[in-house]
Order: sequence, then structure tokens, then C-alpha cells
Amino acid sequence: MAEVVARYRTAVESANAVLDGCTDLAAPVRRPDSGKPAPSVRWALAHMIEETGRHAGHADILRELVDGSTGR
Repeated sequence: MAEVVARYRTAVESANAVLDGCTDLAAPVRRPDSGKPAPSVRWALAHMIEETGRHAGHADILRELVDGSTGR
């Protein structure tokens, strides 16, 4: 568990470093050439918030199945 949390915190630090250099949320996100238009930084942030919430919910469900406790 500690390793997972440490890796998450490292990813957050990396993302924060990138965002600290961002001056325009409407700017396109850098991505490998895929032939598709690049989404904006704003879209990417909203998507990451959504995905983090979704996966945190999945993790909470698994924890409840393991220890049986629920809460708010």
C-alpha cells in the first residue's frame, strides 16, 4: 500500500510541475502524433479529475470487500 501511495504522490508531483509551467488552459496538450486534434489542458485536467474519482471509488469498493467496513 505504501508503494502505491508513494507512486501516486510522485505522479502528482510530476503533473504539478508540468501545470506550474502552463499559462493557458486552452493550449493543446502535447501528445505523440496520432493524427487526431490535441485536447486542451483544461479538458485533460477535467478528464484526470474524473478518472481519479472513478478509480478511487473502485479502490474503495475493493477495500470494503476486504475489510467489510463502510463509511463516509
